Amino acid sequence: MKVLVIGNGGREDAICKKISESNKCTELFCSKGNAGTLRYAENVELNSNEEIFRFSNDNNIDLVVVGPEAPLCEGIVDLFKDSNIKVFGADKKSARLEGSKDFAKKFMKKYDVPTARYETIKSIEEGKKAIENFSYPIVIKADGLCAGKGVRICNTKEDVLDYFKELFEDKIFGKEGSTVVIEEFLRGKEASLLCFVSKGNLIPMESARDYKRIFDNDEGENTGGVGCYSPSELFNEELKLQIEKILEKISNGLKKENLEYSGVLFIGFMIDEDAKVLEFNVRFGDPETEVVLPRMESDLLLAIEKSLDGSLEREDLKWKKEKCLTVILTSRGYPKNYEKGKEISGIDSVDKDIYVYHNNTKVNGSKILTDGGRVLSVTALGNSYDEIREKVYRNIEKISFETKQYRKDIGKM
Repeated sequence: MKVLVIGNGGREDAICKKISESNKCTELFCSKGNAGTLRYAENVELNSNEEIFRFSNDNNIDLVVVGPEAPLCEGIVDLFKDSNIKVFGADKKSARLEGSKDFAKKFMKKYDVPTARYETIKSIEEGKKAIENFSYPIVIKADGLCAGKGVRICNTKEDVLDYFKELFEDKIFGKEGSTVVIEEFLRGKEASLLCFVSKGNLIPMESARDYKRIFDNDEGENTGGVGCYSPSELFNEELKLQIEKILEKISNGLKKENLEYSGVLFIGFMIDEDAKVLEFNVRFGDPETEVVLPRMESDLLLAIEKSLDGSLEREDLKWKKEKCLTVILTSRGYPKNYEKGKEISGIDSVDKDIYVYHNNTKVNGSKILTDGGRVLSVTALGNSYDEIREKVYRNIEKISFETKQYRKDIGKM
C-alpha cells in the first residue's frame, strides 16, 4: 500500500514512524515532512489540497492520512470523494467540530455532553453584556482555528476588554476571531483522549495529559503543547465509566447530525469530581500522538483501514503496559517571537531507549536546523514516570542548539 501523510510536525513524524512499521506499507510519502520524517518517508513539497490531490492521482497513492486541522477544515476529504483514493480524516462538515468552537458547543449542548456554560458573541458590545453573567477568571475563545493560541484566561474585566479589542478591532486572528465564545472557568486537571472514529462509532485509544503553558508550574503563555505523558493517572475505573457515557452521547450526536466520518476525534477533558468536555479536535493531537502511538502494539495502518470501512472494534487495538513521556525542546521566545535556522547536534548520541521525534526541523546539507517554535520531542517508555523522567531529562542534555528551552517539570503529578 502506498501512503501519503500530510503535515510536518511531531505528530506526523510519529504517524510516519508507526505506519512504516506495518507490513502493509510498501511506499511512504510525507508532505511537507521534516528532517525526522525523512528517516522512513520520502518528503514531497505540496502546497495546497489541489496539489495533494494531483500528486496522489499521479503516483497511485492508495491512502492519504491527514495530520493537521487546516486541510481538513478546508475540505481535503471532500476533494477526494469521487476518487478511488481513501482519505483518513474528517470531511469539511464534520471538521466544524474543531473549526468552530461555537459549533462544537452547540453540538455538546444539543446532545447533553457535559461542558462549561457559555455564550457566543460577535461584537464588543455583545461581549460587555455577556460577561456580566460570568464570574472570574473567565475563558475567552476565538471561534476559529488560531494555531492553538486563540484561548485566553482572563482574571479581570479589563483583561477581557483588552482581548475583545485585540479580536474585534485589531483582528489579530482575522476572520477566525470574528466570533467569540465566552466560557465559565472550569477547575480541575486536564486530560486528553484520542478516539478512532469509524462511521460515527468512537473507539477510544489510550489517555494522555498535555502541558500547554510554556514555563514550569503552568506559568506563561499558552502553547501548542510542550510536554505530555500517557496514560493519564486520572483515568480510574469510575472515571472510565463516566467517559463511556459521554462517548455514547457524542457518537449518538455524530450519527444524528450526519457527521459519520472516518478519522480521529480528540476530546479534551477537565476532570474534577466529574468529567467535562473542554474541546474537540478532528485529528491526532500534538504532542499526544508522540506518547500514545509508541504505546500502541497494533498495526496503525490496519486500524486505519478498518476505521475507513466501518469494521474497527475495540479488540483490534492492543496497548503496551508501559507508560510513555515526552518533553518538547522549544526555541527561546516561543510561542511569540523566536529565531529559526539554528544547527542541532547530539540527536545521534541519545541512549537507544530514547526516541527523538522532530516537530519543526529541516535539513540543510549535512546539518539539521531548527525550523519553528517547537523543535524536538524527546520521548521514552518505562514502567514509572519517575524512571522515564530521569532518562528523558538526562538525554536532553546530550542535544544542543542555540536558543534551546524546555520545561523541567513534565511528568510531575
